[in-house]
Amino acid sequence: MSVLIPCIIAGGAGTRLWPVSREAMPKPFMRLPDGMSLLQKTFSRASTLPGVERVLTVTNREVVFRTQDEYRQVGTPRIDLDFILEPFGRNTAPAIAAAALHCARLYGDDCLLLILPADHLIQDQGAFEAAVQQATVLARQGWLTTFGLLPTRAETGFGYIEQGPALGEDGYQVARFVEKPDADTAQAYLDGARHLWNAGMFCLRAGTVLEELQTHAPEILHSVTQCLAQSQVKAGTGGLQVELDADSFAQVTDISIDYALMEPSTQVAVVPCDIGWSDIGSWEAVRDLRPTDQQGNHCNGETVLHDVSNCYIDSPRRLVGAVGLDNLIVIDTPDALLIADAARSQEVKVIAQQLKRQGHDAYRLHRTVTRPWGLYTVLEEGPRFKIKRIMVRPGESLSLQMHHHRSEHWIVVSGMACVTNGEEEFLLDTNESTFIKPGRTHRLTNPGVIDLVMIEVQSGEYLGEDDIVRFTDIYGRAPAAALG
Repeated sequence: MSVLIPCIIAGGAGTRLWPVSREAMPKPFMRLPDGMSLLQKTFSRASTLPGVERVLTVTNREVVFRTQDEYRQVGTPRIDLDFILEPFGRNTAPAIAAAALHCARLYGDDCLLLILPADHLIQDQGAFEAAVQQATVLARQGWLTTFGLLPTRAETGFGYIEQGPALGEDGYQVARFVEKPDADTAQAYLDGARHLWNAGMFCLRAGTVLEELQTHAPEILHSVTQCLAQSQVKAGTGGLQVELDADSFAQVTDISIDYALMEPSTQVAVVPCDIGWSDIGSWEAVRDLRPTDQQGNHCNGETVLHDVSNCYIDSPRRLVGAVGLDNLIVIDTPDALLIADAARSQEVKVIAQQLKRQGHDAYRLHRTVTRPWGLYTVLEEGPRFKIKRIMVRPGESLSLQMHHHRSEHWIVVSGMACVTNGEEEFLLDTNESTFIKPGRTHRLTNPGVIDLVMIEVQSGEYLGEDDIVRFTDIYGRAPAAALG
């Protein structure tokens, strides 16, 4: 029997959930009330399906180490992990084409890909498993199978799938895909009971999707094939990493799988399902996941409220006082505050888009930034100085590097540091320090068994994170605009 390989598509910045979701820490890493991230929930849901022994993840190469950390926290004792690492996003059609080519080459044309977005919430695992079982039956018969969600309201924010003729007991042929409708059309769809929400989840036989791409989107298939031929493949214990070649991937058309393949193909089936699904597409959707008090408020953090109702306030680090408010979203992070009318929470993306156009760091980064060796937090910055708290996990190491325009002063707060400073290599204990001049090569390593925590004081005429020249790096990273 053909093997089932879940393929988690982890792209996009989740701009509607700014300021928590950002380009370098996107929506799949958001924690839900139970402490698990959306990515962890997706991985757990996929990896525990009957018969699954391997999970493939397509994600940006800048977040692969964080993704691996998230998976390790869930536990991966029997699951092999493959990764396809994109240098930048090119939408879902190239991502799925790369996944199909990768799996067909290594595991055969008959293997089945279960395509799952990394940032959706599914709360009924039993119903999900039953829907997957139905979808695999259709996929083995040569259908490009999608999952249609039974609508619960006249929703104008989702695309729809119109059901065609029945395909036995397992699903229906798709009559057509429909773009996001207006309110009257959405109500007619709900009343007619023939339209389903399009969740963007698929079950596809690898050989079939490649044949259909050759028919309907040959330029996508050709360009992705060329890209894979020029890409680096790294084999490790328990899986592979394919790092897509940036130059050739830039030539691939940016297009969704719906437009490139699902809409023009006549070989598309749909499995109707009710699986407790949410795309967590706005702060209003996040609010709906949490219980409220008698006034309809949910507060995370310390608050003092007077005549406040139906508000969602998330401020874990700072006291919030509020008077005379109704139906607002308040999200407070160390470097950005969002205040929005809950009914217009979809428009938060406009703020994120404007920040991106301005080149503002608050679009891309939090004050705390995850790196493969640990993390750093910007504590304070001003003209010609920046102060960071750096945490390096046991056994991990920053790259051997150099800065042209800044000096750095390192002070160990806890743990032990092994420091390379020019031609010298030495150990620093708690409360000891070293000074690194501009232009001097240096490296920081944690040789101990506990976290290394240190304070870094940067001084200089330019303190941008792109002032870095890497010489060697144990994580195989090319020079990039990032610390360490």
